[in-house]
Amino acid sequence: MKVLKFGGTSVGSAASIRNVKNIVTGIEGERLLVLSAMSGVTNHLVQISDHFRNNQITEATRLIEEIKYKHLKLVEDLLPNDNSRIKEQVNRLFEQFTDILRQESSENAEARILTFGESVSTYIVSEYFEAEGINNTLLEAKKFMQVPNLENPDTDRVGRLLDQYLKTKPTAQVYITQGFVRTDKFNRINTLKRGGSDFTATILGAAVNAEEIQIWTDIDGFHNNDPRYVEHTHPLSHLSFEEAAELAYFGAKILHPQTVSPVIDRNIPIYLKNTFTPEAQGTMISNQVKSRGLKAISAKDGITAIKIKSNRMLMAHGFLKRIFEVFDTHETAIDMITTSEIAISLTIDENRNLEAILENLKAYGEITVETDHSIICVVGEGLIEENNTARLFEVLQDIPVRMISYGGSINNVSLLVATENKVKTLRALHTKLFKIPSHAAMA
Repeated sequence: MKVLKFGGTSVGSAASIRNVKNIVTGIEGERLLVLSAMSGVTNHLVQISDHFRNNQITEATRLIEEIKYKHLKLVEDLLPNDNSRIKEQVNRLFEQFTDILRQESSENAEARILTFGESVSTYIVSEYFEAEGINNTLLEAKKFMQVPNLENPDTDRVGRLLDQYLKTKPTAQVYITQGFVRTDKFNRINTLKRGGSDFTATILGAAVNAEEIQIWTDIDGFHNNDPRYVEHTHPLSHLSFEEAAELAYFGAKILHPQTVSPVIDRNIPIYLKNTFTPEAQGTMISNQVKSRGLKAISAKDGITAIKIKSNRMLMAHGFLKRIFEVFDTHETAIDMITTSEIAISLTIDENRNLEAILENLKAYGEITVETDHSIICVVGEGLIEENNTARLFEVLQDIPVRMISYGGSINNVSLLVATENKVKTLRALHTKLFKIPSHAAMA
C-alpha cells in the first residue's frame, strides 16, 4: 500500500481536486489518501471557536455560512449534475457542526470544531471520486488514529485498530481518510496540532508498513533556503531522514516537525511532491546518504532566549539538572543551550508557561529574557566536518548573533538572531555558503 497525503491547497478548489484525481489514478495498487481541510477553512474554524467562546454569535454565524457556501460551491463545480443528495449531506454535516458549537466549551469540543474541515473535504472528494468511476471507501480517522502520546505514537496499535476497522468496511483500491484528527488516551477527539496531516500520513504509513509515503503540497519539495525570502533557491532531490527532521523542526514549513519520526526505523521513504506540477522531481527522504556537506538553511520564528546568571551556583553539582527540571515541570522543550562559567543561556519556542517558568527560575540566579528571536539552522550530513562550513561564521561581521549551537549534532549548526535580522541572515548565508554572486543575491 502507498499512503498519499494531500494538503489544503491540493483540495482547495475543483481544479485542484481534479489534479488530485489524475495523480491518484496514475498510481497502481492500494492507496490510502490522507486529506486536509480546504485551504483557509481551519483558520476560519479557529475564529468561529473563539467567537462562540466570547459569545459573538453574529460573527460566528457569518463565518459558518461563508465556509458552508465554499463547500456547496465546490460540490457544484465538481458535480454540476445530480448533486442534490451530496448537497443535502453537506448541509446535514453543517447542522451537526452547529450542534457541537452550542455545547459547553471544552478542549474536546474545540477539537471537534477544528477537525470539522477534514470531515467535509473527505466526504466531498469521496463522492467526486465515486462519480468519476473511482471505487473508494471513506474511513473515519477517529476510529483508528488513537494517539495518546504525540511524541511517541504507537503505530502498531494504530495498525491493529485500522485492520479491525477495515474488516467492517467494503474493500477498495482507494481508501480516503482525514488528516489532523486523533483520539487521546480518554478516547476523545483531539488533534495532531496544526499541520498535523503530514504526521497522520507517516503514522499510518508506519502502521500499515507502506511501500512509500507521498506528501503532496504546492511546493516542489524541500528548497535549499526559504524561497519566500531568498532568491536563487532550488529544490533538493534527496535528503536523509536526519537532515529532513532537522530542517522541519527548525522551521521549514513544507513538513510538520514530527513527520519523519514514525518511519525512520521502518525505512519507509517519503516523497515530497507538488500537486500542480506532478512531473517535477520533488524531494525523496530516506535512510540513504547520497551526498555529504551543506544542504539547506531554514529558520524558526517565535523564539524566546532566557539567560540565568549565577556567580555561585552554575558549577555546583546538580545545578543544570534543577534548571532542566523547571522546564520539564512546565512541559516546555528547550531548543538551544550554551553555558559559560557564570551563566547559562537557552531558548524555547513555546511561551504558554513562560511566566511560571521565570518565577521558578528566580531561585537560581538573575534572569534575563529576550523575545522576538529566530533560530537559523544550517543542515547537511556531516556538516561540521566540512571545511567550507566555517564560512557561515563570516556573518558575525555584519549581523549580531545572540547564540551559536555547534557540535551538538554533526548535521546542524544553529544561530540565534533577532527576528528583525532573520531575512538579512538567510540571504547572507545563502550568498556565502551557496556561492551566489553578491549582486545576484541583492537583486
